[in-house]
Amino acid sequence: MKKKYFLILSFFLSVSLFAQSNITLKGKILDKNTQVPVEAATVFLTSVKDSTVIDYTISDKNGFFKMDTKKINKPFFLKISYMGYQPFKQEVQSITENKDFGVLHLSENPNVLSEVVIKSEAPPVRIKKDTLEFNASSFKVRPDSNVETLLKQLPGVEVGTDGKITVNGKEVNQILVNGKPFFDKDGKIALQSLPSDIINKVQISDTKTKKEELNKEASTSNNASINLTIDENKNKGLFGKFMGGYGTDDRYESSALINYFKNKRKISVLASSNNINSTGFSMDEIFDNMGGGRNSSMSYNSDGGSFTLNGNRFGGGKGITRSNMLGINYSDQFMKDLETSGSYFFSNSNSDNVNRTKMITFLPTGNINRESEATTNGENLGHNVNFQFEYKIDSTASIFVGPKFTKSNSKFTNDSSERYFNDSGQLVNESTALVFDDSDRGSFSNSINFNKRFKRKGRFLSLSFNNENSKEDVSSLNKTNTVFYQSTDPDVIRDQIRKNRNLMDKYVAEIEYAEPITDSLNVKFGLNYTNESKSDDRNTFDFDSGSQTYSDLDPELTNHLASGKKVFRPQTGFSLNKKKFNITVNGGPSFVQFDANSLYLGQATNLTENYVLPYANARLGYRLTKSKSIYMNYSYDFDFPTASQILPVEDLSNPLSTVMGNINLKPSRNQWGYFSFNNYDYATRSGYSIYFGGNLYGDQVASSVSYDNENLTNFTTFENVSGTYSTWLGTNWNKSIKKDAHNFKFGLGFSSNYGLSKGFIDGEMFEAKTLRLNPRANFTYEYGELLVINPTYNFTYNDSKYTNYRTSGASSVVHRFNVQTTNYWPKNWVFGNDFGYTYNSNIADGFKKDFYLWNTSLAYSFFDKKMTAKVKVYDLLNQNQSATRTISPTNIRDEENVVLKRYAMFSLTYKLSKFGGKEKPARGNGIIFR
Repeated sequence: MKKKYFLILSFFLSVSLFAQSNITLKGKILDKNTQVPVEAATVFLTSVKDSTVIDYTISDKNGFFKMDTKKINKPFFLKISYMGYQPFKQEVQSITENKDFGVLHLSENPNVLSEVVIKSEAPPVRIKKDTLEFNASSFKVRPDSNVETLLKQLPGVEVGTDGKITVNGKEVNQILVNGKPFFDKDGKIALQSLPSDIINKVQISDTKTKKEELNKEASTSNNASINLTIDENKNKGLFGKFMGGYGTDDRYESSALINYFKNKRKISVLASSNNINSTGFSMDEIFDNMGGGRNSSMSYNSDGGSFTLNGNRFGGGKGITRSNMLGINYSDQFMKDLETSGSYFFSNSNSDNVNRTKMITFLPTGNINRESEATTNGENLGHNVNFQFEYKIDSTASIFVGPKFTKSNSKFTNDSSERYFNDSGQLVNESTALVFDDSDRGSFSNSINFNKRFKRKGRFLSLSFNNENSKEDVSSLNKTNTVFYQSTDPDVIRDQIRKNRNLMDKYVAEIEYAEPITDSLNVKFGLNYTNESKSDDRNTFDFDSGSQTYSDLDPELTNHLASGKKVFRPQTGFSLNKKKFNITVNGGPSFVQFDANSLYLGQATNLTENYVLPYANARLGYRLTKSKSIYMNYSYDFDFPTASQILPVEDLSNPLSTVMGNINLKPSRNQWGYFSFNNYDYATRSGYSIYFGGNLYGDQVASSVSYDNENLTNFTTFENVSGTYSTWLGTNWNKSIKKDAHNFKFGLGFSSNYGLSKGFIDGEMFEAKTLRLNPRANFTYEYGELLVINPTYNFTYNDSKYTNYRTSGASSVVHRFNVQTTNYWPKNWVFGNDFGYTYNSNIADGFKKDFYLWNTSLAYSFFDKKMTAKVKVYDLLNQNQSATRTISPTNIRDEENVVLKRYAMFSLTYKLSKFGGKEKPARGNGIIFR
């Protein structure tokens, strides 16, 4: 059988490569007046006939450029572009051998502000002071591709199989369209739903806070931001997609997305409904929404089939999810200096799951073995509304307001049983539970920023106010039965309703003033005030058989917990911004009032403490060259225990585990450090990044657990421990090679974590040292617009070493291999395959160690490519599963959940594209030779 799979796999991987003879073009670029080398100038070749970009490169720090390209037997232009200089253009009739153009001079533009760049001569890549800009039309993608496909073509941009985007090693945490969020800032909808051919430029820069953006400060973030600018000719129009499909086992999916753009006004509406664990807004032309998107099925299994959108998690958790969603996004400029945007989401989901778990808990005297089964159902209904208003009072002052409202209701049913065995394999206790939860949650948050820049560069005043308020009411019906077999302890039988109310209120006000000492040095002064409070009220009512109602108050399971902290921080610091580097340092004392209180069994407990604690933050960004940069960050801060951790009040809600706080806990201290080095050479289209960092904890709050070895119940309290830490290290390398219609992309990555945890079991301190190693490799081959092959391999090694345990350690390895193939031939046909293999070396008995996952689809486009008919099969081999192993400092957990199994689906898709009142003409498939 396996031989058959490998024969099929070999068929998908087979492709003929055609040898091509290349030539090398080189030269040196200097400033005409100063004779200084010009670094990061874009050198590119375009066809004289139609201005098509043939190839391009970037000059290095010495002004040299080198370009390996194919022989060109037709007239072309050698062009050079650099901001602040006049464009350079030299016509060449043909070139069939290596050529050195010698020294080429650029002349400064006499009036940079009035510079006009002719669109057809826009360079493929332009490096500005703090922004990397790609001309989208210079990077050819398949017709009707989405923005995500375009990003994958850009040098230095990597889109992982989990959807995470990195640029030269920096993770992208914000994607905007014309400077505004498109539904949400994480950009998932924009990447999947917007067609690439409406994009004019892709601008990449370091992510800035609102204050840094408004005051034109250097970024202090190590994340990247992408802004997609829409072509002026496509900024007026109506476009979208309608899709519906039905398959075996009553699987279905449907989605619609309509966009109306008219200059500053943009209106988008999306809707979806499916029962295949998907958000429903994917524009993937190969697999649509199958399993959450192509090559992401396994990642969806790992988080149980749920998904997150706009900061909210939809889906009941693990299992198979049926979801419905409706959203609208709107942005406009109502008046000259007022820009607005907002969105609304309605979501509804229902998830069913069957869970099976085996867990070993390590003790100094032996191990506890737990087995459990659970059948669950979760239903969620949510509303999410957010707005952004930005008003420019004048050229130096502006105010920003961003409110957000959420309202949700969740219902959860859990029918479960569990058994505990001692080290000798004897059954010690057994429990059954039937739980019905009904919760309502509402929240409101807002951000207000006022910024004023003064005449002198670097002088500004910033005022901000942020608030977060939430309320959650939970009604929980619990029917539980716990039986003890190895002791004389009475069985615990409960039939009760618990009513919980959780409140959280947080307010943060800040004022900051910056005064320039020199053109590059600023001194900053400020004040920050934070007021945060949390409360948890629980009332438990036992069933009254006389009145047949839940009306008997159970005082042992009724309590009130609350905590709050008020923090006043005077802030002082400085920022130094030079051409090559920037440094930001701030710190000072924090004056803190911390309080916690409880009411339990008629006894009130109150705790109030005052502290003076230091805090500090320092950042350094250093750009060694246009391609090399260093980033370092250090912070020192503190955190406080929760009310349940610090108040000496018993929590008896779990009959097998009692929890009580420790009033002697101290605030925990945390030192955090980070270093990264990025190097991407646009001339060779290759680069790498290295990063490492860690946390060092002082007085960290750790659990102290005591076990009753007779009935395996436990008592948990908390202690402070010091000397614990967590570290991480990683590196990435990627390279692109283009030879005529052949495009090769190579990628290697490695990440690791190492940490030390401490805790107490039966009064004795334990230590757990955990190590995770994760090397990975990927390769992509593209042959024009006809064929794409993308194999990936991911290896994970986990190892834990323990002290003061009977067990000295545990380890496991996981292998994941995946290959995607997409064939766009013959014309109007698309054949896609996604084949994956996963192997886990150390799954417990009764859980399958490995499985194959093969998805396939065949699509045909007609009616001028506006309509697409598609047949697709998910899990063709019917082997999909979700067996996972989790190793923690105190236990090993093997878990299996329900996953989607094999189904076939037929779907129809209609695409609408009208710009400027005209239907967009369809483009045919073909091989692009440059």
